[in-house]
Amino acid sequence: LTGDYLLATSLVHAEQTHSHPIIQLVSSLGQDLADGELLQLSNVSNHSFSESVYFDVIRKKTAALFAACTKAAAFSVGVGEEEAEFARLLGEYIGICFQIKDDIFDYFDSKEIGKPTGNDMLEGKLTLPALYVLNSTKDSAMLEIAIRVKEGTATPDEIARLIGFIKENGGIEYAVHTMNLYKQKAFGLLASLPDSNVCAALRAYLDYVVDREK
Repeated sequence: LTGDYLLATSLVHAEQTHSHPIIQLVSSLGQDLADGELLQLSNVSNHSFSESVYFDVIRKKTAALFAACTKAAAFSVGVGEEEAEFARLLGEYIGICFQIKDDIFDYFDSKEIGKPTGNDMLEGKLTLPALYVLNSTKDSAMLEIAIRVKEGTATPDEIARLIGFIKENGGIEYAVHTMNLYKQKAFGLLASLPDSNVCAALRAYLDYVVDREK
């Protein structure tokens, strides 16, 4: 209900801008978020372990929110479609970094982070570290546990074993590397702009997104 209220409030505020592009953008965001949730739910019953589906989901969900914010900001100062798309892409890269970092947290138990280890797996979700290791090792025992994770039948002990296996086989390092690739893509976009306090602030924010501890 809180999410529905916030989205409805966003639509009201979008209308108050009297900007058709912003109204259309915020309205389409609702569709993207729903599409991402449906894609994620449909993938739970799929026994494949696809990184491309993972990125489709986070682009439709987390990254879509960031992208809508940056593109709406661009529209609010009257830029053209090309500049607005530039801003949208920057937001998407930031959002992907944010989500990968969030997914990495799920492999470490910390009260500061605010969620227990393996919470995503308890919900049937396999994120980037797991997908990489499952596809690179093809370990039959771990693949069986991963399928049970998707089916919601994996025990806490099995989830703990899978998490340990992922951490031992480079899953976290791969996710960090991928996150930094998207960070560098965002930095590349900012490098094409004249240097300014705004660009410096955005670079600092990107550093925060990938270096944060919760």
